[in-house]
Amino acid sequence: MGGRGRFLTFEGIDGAGKSSQIEAAVAHLRRRGHQVVQTREPGGTSLGERLRELLLHQPMHLETEAMLMFAARREHLEKLILPALARGEWVVSDRFTDATYAYQVGGRGLDERRFEALERWVHAGFQPDLTVLFDLEPAIAAQRVASAGNAPDRFEREQLDFFERVRAAYLARARAADGRIRVIDASAPIEAIRERVLAAVDGL
Repeated sequence: MGGRGRFLTFEGIDGAGKSSQIEAAVAHLRRRGHQVVQTREPGGTSLGERLRELLLHQPMHLETEAMLMFAARREHLEKLILPALARGEWVVSDRFTDATYAYQVGGRGLDERRFEALERWVHAGFQPDLTVLFDLEPAIAAQRVASAGNAPDRFEREQLDFFERVRAAYLARARAADGRIRVIDASAPIEAIRERVLAAVDGL
């Protein structure tokens, strides 16, 4: 396969319904003949998955949290994302740096200058080709998370005002992203959401 692949990311607060839409997008791309690598953050590599366990379950200082997120991301880029793109494959990731901005800067109050320094250090000049942001009222998202019946991680246990801040940060990031981030109403019927997601993907 000739040429560079494409990098797609899916974002949203916990409970916004990313997972099923990611699966649909990956299946759609494969039907169109693309080689697709599906991954997630934090994670994506053996080291990244070990860091994920710490990040989701181990209490830590905010700056430690941010640096571990970017450490996992650096490994992810070097070991999986950049090599796959160089081979002409498409990479679809559940979360990337927009999530760190939303959760650590927006939700937890990390100094934005520290975030920007880490972003420049880890992937200066590199961003997804397309980011699909599933936007949903946090109260509705919380109901969805609770009804799933899974043991919540330490982010999912946060209070509603935390997710209000995360959502606001996501939307602010989208406004500043010059068209890279497509915001989709995640309260719409599932099929309508899927049509919008696939239309955005086909736009690439």
